[in-house]
Amino acid sequence: MSANQPLAERLRPKTLDDYTGQEHLVGKNSVLRKMIESGNLSSLILWGPPGVGKTTLARIIANTLERPFHTLSAINSGVKDVREVIEKAKKQQFFNRPNPILFIDEIHRFSKSQQDSLLGAVEDGTITLIGATTENPSFEVISPLLSRCQVYILNSLYKKDLLNIVDSALKKDVELKKKSITITEDRAMLLYSGGDARKLLNILELVVLSEESDKIEITDDKVVACLQRNLATYDKKGEMHYDIISAFIKSIRGSDPDAAVYWLARMIEGGEDVKFIARRLLILASEDIGLANPNALLLAQGTFDAVHQIGYPEARIILSECAIYLATSPKSNSAYMAIDEAVALVKKTGDLPVPLHLRNAPTKLMKEIGYGKNYKYAHSYEGNFAEQDFLPEEIQKERIYHPGKNPQENKILERLRNWWGKRF
Repeated sequence: MSANQPLAERLRPKTLDDYTGQEHLVGKNSVLRKMIESGNLSSLILWGPPGVGKTTLARIIANTLERPFHTLSAINSGVKDVREVIEKAKKQQFFNRPNPILFIDEIHRFSKSQQDSLLGAVEDGTITLIGATTENPSFEVISPLLSRCQVYILNSLYKKDLLNIVDSALKKDVELKKKSITITEDRAMLLYSGGDARKLLNILELVVLSEESDKIEITDDKVVACLQRNLATYDKKGEMHYDIISAFIKSIRGSDPDAAVYWLARMIEGGEDVKFIARRLLILASEDIGLANPNALLLAQGTFDAVHQIGYPEARIILSECAIYLATSPKSNSAYMAIDEAVALVKKTGDLPVPLHLRNAPTKLMKEIGYGKNYKYAHSYEGNFAEQDFLPEEIQKERIYHPGKNPQENKILERLRNWWGKRF
């Protein structure tokens, strides 16, 4: 195996006995192990957090059963790619040869049409599907496909599992054995790995490569210092992931469409989940544009629905349109500030009683004690407005919503002043 390969790839287990963790699935007498050893493999979905061994387990299954193994990534594969693999699988069907395995990484990113293209081949046994997902398949995988698959849940790795992986790396890896490596502190490595075995091995390798001496002592301070220097190298989806989405949001908030589309492209090229981007645009449409342009929320919702249906690569166009629209829209955070002010007021004043005239009165007793008495039904008055108190007595003078200074909310402010006079 080449020394140029990352440590995590050099140490990827080849058999179930070498596999670390997930004893409930692959341990002795476990359900998945029995299925593999029997050779009667059904289509399945492996659901669990990153770095717990979903891809590795799929490869082990294929190797153990000696089946052709095809792999697609939902990030950069479309319906055409799925159909090409299915056609290739059909050509491999002869005599009693077992059907090939198609492994789809991050299957939750496949659109409905992409998932639909798998159905026939899974149902007639042309392929055995193994999907890997970090998202709940009940929400992200279409029902017809989900009903044809067994779902197996992979758990986060325990501390002992992670330490066993590190120990195995020091003992078995050809490159690491060339050095004298001592781990005196492991807290930082475990903390920054977040239970992700691949990330843990990347951290170990990064620290080792940063040392010029062949005699290396790994401490928490050394790990932290090394990661701060090489953050992007070891973890493109950790702090870097949040830095880029932060830059994207701030560029839109700051009304810079060029920067917004640039950071969007960085996320797309980095394999960011299309729904994650769309969710952030939805939030921004309310938080930063709000009542200055209520159509922004409608467009963001439409974007979320559309990219969920379509997926990459076409979804990039819809995301770009939405990002540019939001960046060039007038801005207001008045709705955001209003709800925060209201929540702070609730925490300060507690559970104030609802004024009697606003209470519902479904029974005779409630009516007798004043529930709903003197309530003014707005539609019975000129202009569909009747001045009355709607807040509890103790906070009737509080102002919560402050219209932003933009054309749309200037009209709202004028309307409020016509209704409420000096209150606004």
